[in-house]
Amino acid sequence: MAIGDGAVGETMKSKSPTRKKRRTIAETGASSGANGKDNFLIAAIGASAGGIEALTELMKVLPADTGMGFVLIQHLDPKHPSILAELLSKETAMRVQEVTHGTRVEPNHVYVIPPNTSMSISGRSLQLTPREESHGIHMSIDRFMRSLAEEQGDRAIGVVLSGSGTDGTRGLAEIQAQGGVTFAQDESAKYDGMPRSAIAAGCVDYTQSVSGIARELARMSRHPYVDVARDHGAGAAELVKAGHGGLSTIFHALQKATGVDFTHYRQTTILRRIQRRMLVHKIEALDEYIERLRDDPKEIQALYQDMLINVTNFFRNPTVFEAMKELVFPSIMKRRERAAAIRIWTPGCASGEETYSVAIAALESFGDKGPHEPIQFFGTDVSEPSVAKARGGVYAENIRGDVSPERLLKFFSEVEGDYRISKSIRDMCIFAQHNLVRDPPFSQMDVICCRNVLIYLEPVLQSKVLSLFHYALRPGGYLVLGTSEGLGTAGNLFATEDRASKIFSKKASRARQVAAFSLSREPDQGEYGPGAIPVKVDAAWSNTEVQKEFDRRLLTHYAPAAAVINEDREILHTRGNVSRYLKLAPGRASLSILKMAREGLLVELRNAINRAASENSLVRRQNIRVKHGEGNGGEAKGRASSAQDSTRAVNLEVVPLNVGGLKGRHFMVVFEDAFIEPERKPGQKASPAKESEAAAGQIGKLEQELAATKEYLQSVIETHEATNEELQSANEEILSSNEELQSTNEELETAKEELQSTNEELGTVNDELRNRNVEVSHANNDLTNLLSSIDIAVIMVGRDLTIRRFTPEAQKILGLIPADIGRPLLNINPTIPIPEFQTVATQVMSSLRTVEKEVADRNGKRYQLRVLPYRTLDNKIDGVVIVLVDVSRRKPISIN
Repeated sequence: MAIGDGAVGETMKSKSPTRKKRRTIAETGASSGANGKDNFLIAAIGASAGGIEALTELMKVLPADTGMGFVLIQHLDPKHPSILAELLSKETAMRVQEVTHGTRVEPNHVYVIPPNTSMSISGRSLQLTPREESHGIHMSIDRFMRSLAEEQGDRAIGVVLSGSGTDGTRGLAEIQAQGGVTFAQDESAKYDGMPRSAIAAGCVDYTQSVSGIARELARMSRHPYVDVARDHGAGAAELVKAGHGGLSTIFHALQKATGVDFTHYRQTTILRRIQRRMLVHKIEALDEYIERLRDDPKEIQALYQDMLINVTNFFRNPTVFEAMKELVFPSIMKRRERAAAIRIWTPGCASGEETYSVAIAALESFGDKGPHEPIQFFGTDVSEPSVAKARGGVYAENIRGDVSPERLLKFFSEVEGDYRISKSIRDMCIFAQHNLVRDPPFSQMDVICCRNVLIYLEPVLQSKVLSLFHYALRPGGYLVLGTSEGLGTAGNLFATEDRASKIFSKKASRARQVAAFSLSREPDQGEYGPGAIPVKVDAAWSNTEVQKEFDRRLLTHYAPAAAVINEDREILHTRGNVSRYLKLAPGRASLSILKMAREGLLVELRNAINRAASENSLVRRQNIRVKHGEGNGGEAKGRASSAQDSTRAVNLEVVPLNVGGLKGRHFMVVFEDAFIEPERKPGQKASPAKESEAAAGQIGKLEQELAATKEYLQSVIETHEATNEELQSANEEILSSNEELQSTNEELETAKEELQSTNEELGTVNDELRNRNVEVSHANNDLTNLLSSIDIAVIMVGRDLTIRRFTPEAQKILGLIPADIGRPLLNINPTIPIPEFQTVATQVMSSLRTVEKEVADRNGKRYQLRVLPYRTLDNKIDGVVIVLVDVSRRKPISIN
């Protein structure tokens, strides 16, 4: 019905000359104001009770050439069509239209949400979905503003006007977090619930009257950074051109005031936050803003809070929590020791929603065991106000949009219109202020859930933080990152468990990672240098060290050269002189044993490792010819090149290792030199038997190499076949998915046709109801004029004997008043008594016969009383009609 009404509205507008003229003005303004093609500002304006007056005033004051697009989200009655677009179109020269699905936002246009719908934005196209039946207030403003913040980033503006409740608060917070600017109506709001909620949440940049908001929007559209960003999206780049010295000054001021060094935070984000603060304070040059920071300590704190972006919500990306319930929590419950507590850490928890969401998901996964298990949840954030709010565990009613009714009932309690986390969960959660890149991390963690934190850090900090997480996790512990985050250069520290949900597990490392807990200070080189003060060493400790040194020397000199590798073929540990068999390859450093194998060793080594992995048994290779090279132990660098290029025979063994408690397989690779017969002296002839034996040895060597090559080729063929099978399976899955998508597309086409048919039917019904309404209005007017013009007392009474309507003469004779409509006639003491009225009325309605009597008033004046049945159009009896006619002049009054 809304779509049909919108089409009717557009038709009416096109017929109006004034409207046509206004549209031309708006389009002209769009071409001149939005000089950045599609990169213009979009303002989401939310309102509820009392909002129509505020929106009307806003449209009156707003210029028609701001170059912005305006989207109005007004709480509307879902069961009735809206004429808001038609009303607002009379107040502005911009084009005003009700949104239809797929409407594209254009500058200097106003778009109004239709009733009974939810709206979002994608690719500057407004998307409508039917309004869902929710268990609480329909948060249509929050939903659109959050999608606008995700779509537009710092090109989004949020405005909350008059209205009750808290809708719009979370939306403004999202816009502010993405670098946009936010407004709320001041005390002039007719209903201040929504503006007051947003202001109390600290997510409002401007608190002004409606006219003040309109003037500020017009000013923002002419701000130099807005114009620069319109051209090429280079608003932040202009700040860089202003000089890195200025940014360094800002970083120094922030670090001095807050203790947080933002030097290695992502520069694009930092520059956008600075740009936003300049926009809020109407400052056009970076030097002016630096002066503002020097003179106003409160602005430093405001910029600091802007940098932290403390915005989150319960169960963001619900599929991640479902994946954790299926994969992570059952695994840590299964492998934990009986007395050990389960420890889960959420760095960057903001105001606690993430920590509590993880806690609720974990308890749901643990089931009945949860309350009886020792579980600790650690939530940390660098912002002290956010940590304080997290400790309180009290959240506004608008969390109902993110938390299901079942979870609200089980894990929350209502407190003065808000929701508070249950005490049992709050007792499990510990919140603390903690700087992730400066303070030492927590340790012995089973799970670290750090989502949407790394995206704000530069790669150098990302790598450092991931190393800290590896240090903090228990063996096999899990790391959960945000959907747009990855491991980067730390891929060797974690194994991927669920790529879609970004769930990783800790790999076993060569040695415990050395965790540098701060980038701001390096270890003191002199602390362990020659000048260090000697420490007295305990004798028992010295004996232990002597024994360790003895074991080390013994293994080094007499044990064969060996290396321990993981399933990725990376070396974890070595013993003996492995340099005779392995060497560091040129280029980027790598500990892959296959890349470090000396010439001649690679094929046999690879085959042996693959066979040991497939058969899980010891594999031995003998008399492998390995080429000599520089750097081998005991060899002089001055040898001739022919000597350097000679070969030697090597034996190797690959032994699978089963290490309990560690994920992945490990192998021990042992190298040893094979015994070979000394070479003949020059000129010395070999006996025929020796020559035959040497030839046989050479043939055996060639056959061995041929067998190794065949084995390697066979493994390559098997791998190729397996890959082909996987590709075939993937192809079949894609074909199946394609068929499903085609079927879904056909269903959507059918649904679309049904919706169009239903819309046409609703339009027809709407027209019929409109015509019927006109007819009823005319009939009602005729009846009103008829009753007011006759000089006869007539009273219409319903089946329950309540008064429905009466004529002015009846009001005069019986002493009735307008307030008597709806009251039972028996409860009124009229000036003319009607004997046994209830019996007479019942008799008339049952027999359908008219009853006539003569009655007299208190003054003896005589009236003819007629009681007739009240018939509806479909000939049903629905009451009686009472008629009183003055007959005192026809017959003299006789008093008995």
